Amino acid sequence: MAMIELDTIAVDDTPKKARPERRPEWIKVKAPSGDTYEGIKKLMRSKELHTVCEEARCPNIGECWGAGTATFLIMGDTCTRSCGFCDIKTGRPAPLDWHEPERLAQAVKAMNLNHVVITSVNRDERKDGGAPIFALCIARIREIQPGCSIEVLIPDFKGDWDALKIVMDAQPEILNHNVETVPRLFRKVQPQDEYEWAMTTLENAKKMQPDVLTKSGIMLGLGEEVAEVKAVMRDLANVGVDILTLGQYLQPSTNHLFIGRYYHLSEFAELKEFGLSLGFKWVESGPLVRSSYHADQQVRALSQIYKQLSARAAV
Repeated sequence: MAMIELDTIAVDDTPKKARPERRPEWIKVKAPSGDTYEGIKKLMRSKELHTVCEEARCPNIGECWGAGTATFLIMGDTCTRSCGFCDIKTGRPAPLDWHEPERLAQAVKAMNLNHVVITSVNRDERKDGGAPIFALCIARIREIQPGCSIEVLIPDFKGDWDALKIVMDAQPEILNHNVETVPRLFRKVQPQDEYEWAMTTLENAKKMQPDVLTKSGIMLGLGEEVAEVKAVMRDLANVGVDILTLGQYLQPSTNHLFIGRYYHLSEFAELKEFGLSLGFKWVESGPLVRSSYHADQQVRALSQIYKQLSARAAV
């Protein structure tokens, strides 16, 4: 196994007095609690599973877990990349656990989910990026929880066609890969990633399986200009992305990239309208929006739209 060399995260040299010190009033997060929340937490621990909800300190964990939904994090809790916004630890990961798909599927069945989101750390020490684990998870969930729709939030696999095809051949309902930021900030925000890899992944996914919904997301507040955000949105629309999420970046700790600014609610609303005008079928835009926020609603609504379009085409 080859040693992974990790780049150093660029440090934001914005003067401290220029950084936002208080969250605006429209960003409020409730502390997670409740029986359903605690039940899901115990279930995850009992099956030795991870969730990105916990690892990435998602602000919606209380809402989502309270509603009985969660985003599973597969292939361990250690990433081979060192993105400046992410709270998942970086280092040399343990070998892949080929029994993990079975445990994950059993958890989905125990929770009686009708929609599940599966994401992962980056596994750049493998040429296939761990793509076979995604495919096995999809297949096993289909076997023991029929009718459950599946969204996979995948790494870019460095734009590799063969790795992506392993996932697409398993036919998830939604193939998600987040571009995260604008090209100018890529080296600062995600130093081991490339903008072209992200776009290639999303474009190739549509080429392989035109009927599978594709999805991507952008974080706002890392120092980008609105014009740059709109340019990325155009690029995503041009490669056929169906669903777009836009959310405010929130600094997980003082060791992470600083917040450039907070976007106002009116700006999120304006970007949503702009996205819809570009042809996205669904735009989720708001301060606390994260990649899997309202994912179950998206797949249900858009699947119904596709059914209607197919019925019209057949007439």
